[in-house]
Amino acid sequence: MLPGLSGLPGLSVGSARLGGVSSADGTGEQLAFIRETVRRAKPRAARGVVLAERRPVARVLVDKGVLSLDQYFDYAVPEAMSEDAQPGVRVRVRFGGRVGAHGRREGGALHDGFVVERRDDSDYAGPLAPLARVLSPERVLTPKLLRLCRAVADRYAGTLADVLQLAVPPRHAGAEGEPSPRPLPPPPAPAPGSWERYAHGPEFLASLAGGHAPRAVWTALPGPEWPAEIARAVAATLAGGRGALVVLPDGRAVARVDAALRGLLGEGRHAVLAADAGPQERYRRWLSVSRGSVHAAVGTRAAVFAPVRDLGLVAVWSDGDSSHGDPNAPYPHVREVALLRAAEEGAAVLLGGVSMTVEAAQLLRSGWARPLAAARETVRQVAPRVRTVTEHDQARDGAARAARLPSVAWETAREALARGPVLVQVPRRGYAPRLACGHCRETARCRACGGPLESPAADSALVCAWCGTEERDWHCAECGSFRLRASVVGVRRTAEELGKAFPSVPVRTSGRDAVLATVPGTPALVLATPGAEPVAEGPGYAAALLLDGWALLNRPDLRAGEEAVRRWLTAAALVRPAGEGGTVVVVAEAAARPVQALVRWDPAGHAGVELDEREELRFPPVSRMASVTGSPRAVADLLGLLRLPAGADVLGPVPVAPFGAGGAREDAAERALVRVAPGQGAALAAALKAAQIARLALRGAETVRIRVDPTDIG
Repeated sequence: MLPGLSGLPGLSVGSARLGGVSSADGTGEQLAFIRETVRRAKPRAARGVVLAERRPVARVLVDKGVLSLDQYFDYAVPEAMSEDAQPGVRVRVRFGGRVGAHGRREGGALHDGFVVERRDDSDYAGPLAPLARVLSPERVLTPKLLRLCRAVADRYAGTLADVLQLAVPPRHAGAEGEPSPRPLPPPPAPAPGSWERYAHGPEFLASLAGGHAPRAVWTALPGPEWPAEIARAVAATLAGGRGALVVLPDGRAVARVDAALRGLLGEGRHAVLAADAGPQERYRRWLSVSRGSVHAAVGTRAAVFAPVRDLGLVAVWSDGDSSHGDPNAPYPHVREVALLRAAEEGAAVLLGGVSMTVEAAQLLRSGWARPLAAARETVRQVAPRVRTVTEHDQARDGAARAARLPSVAWETAREALARGPVLVQVPRRGYAPRLACGHCRETARCRACGGPLESPAADSALVCAWCGTEERDWHCAECGSFRLRASVVGVRRTAEELGKAFPSVPVRTSGRDAVLATVPGTPALVLATPGAEPVAEGPGYAAALLLDGWALLNRPDLRAGEEAVRRWLTAAALVRPAGEGGTVVVVAEAAARPVQALVRWDPAGHAGVELDEREELRFPPVSRMASVTGSPRAVADLLGLLRLPAGADVLGPVPVAPFGAGGAREDAAERALVRVAPGQGAALAAALKAAQIARLALRGAETVRIRVDPTDIG
């Protein structure tokens, strides 16, 4: 037995087995401390426990997200619990402790877990600890969901317990006690509707209705039709007798698709799984999906795990949105989970958006998916006119200068306000989120921690963005000047300046503090940060001004150009067509590739060129990459234990910004990037996981964050 683990229930070490079950990631033979043993034993329980007559052993996944314990454990099933303790149910078990002189399990804490299997025998020859309690007879962990979670954990070098926390919502007994309604019969196949605007659009719907599994990357046209188009794809899948799943980046997008589905199919055919419903209501809806009462689910990030029965379609909208990346370990991305799930369940895939990611472009280039796009003539009919101006263009009148707008942008806004609302996209939130010395232009920094200072409002004290300390007597450490200038202007200050330039026009703001879903179609200035743009009622915005393009293009990130195109196209898609006077003005360098992609409305072309560059530089998604972040010592320890496949590269480590809570400055951190060739992603994840287990066993538990295929490589 392994030192220090003798008190664990069901402990035995076998061929790729630890604790009486299969090693959860299948890499047991890589771990030096796993050795070959043992014979399967007839189960024995602690004294006084009457074992179940049939299959008296429960294989349990204990809810402990510790890498070295990413495995199953055997427990005895008391006869009184035998009927309820079926695979997929939640249980409580005593974990740890030791076996006393009378064969009883002593000590150890109670933990939640899931029964994954009932067996006749065990790998452990000693007495098994009994299940403490069956929390609910509801089978929430289906075999398909278990396989999906296992695949996600393996891909991202994480633990199965961590993935299950993302996939299975917390239990609410009241919701489980309510009966679920009977499922409705399949609806009739829908007419193509606006899908006729896309080449092969009607054929795609017909394939879904026929029960097939087409795979498509959909470049959606600008305008308000995309929620209805998603609803028709869902309806076609239901008509074919299969289930559908739609994952969107935020609650506002979910609400639009929900409304489109209710308008097309009526009530009772789909469930909305979003956090704003509240824990109990969300669990009630999740149960309606798990029990098969509804065959379609729509929701945000966690909904990608929704247990839709007989899944026929997985649709992901705007897969480049950062909201699709989970901030919790093991940091899975919705797109990759959706692709894993579609492959496992034989479902169709629809990756859609007004923009296109490099990953989606790679799926097209490999032939794995087919494009769903409109002809150029159709794009020109529905897209707004796009004009470019640089920051150096000078306004020709005082009002324009006061609003810090080039004359073209000011004139566009003035003319458009006579016809409807005008959207103004500002890349930064707040008032003046970055300040600099007005004399030498040195960044204004906090004297306590060195973090950047910002101005929350016009008349407020300066505040450190890292530690929150107020600075009321700032002066430049370089030149001694007391004069400040805004190096970055936020949405609130922009609203203040535009309000002065257009005094008779209402000004509305939408950002992190208060995100607007819709605004009236009447004349108004609507200022929003990227991702918070509300939908204008009626025909849409008369114009849009995309300010400070440099703030998006100059980000030190591999995806800066791709992200700029996505954010600009998302805002521009809310503007009326050029034939109805819709105009978009982008303040950025006209020759920049992302700007030209916006002008031509060509997201696929931009993604293709980006993919060419990634192939040349061997960057993701062409290669597979993982980041390892932590203290210098912890990163060095893990890299020293790492056994990488042939041809792998280690880039770094290099210093990075701290990753503590709230952005507060902490001890120095380093990050290393590990890169492998295509086809070696599974080997990379397994090697990282094995090295992390060995490091924790040998050198303690100092935090090291491992992210496989991180989206933000700066």
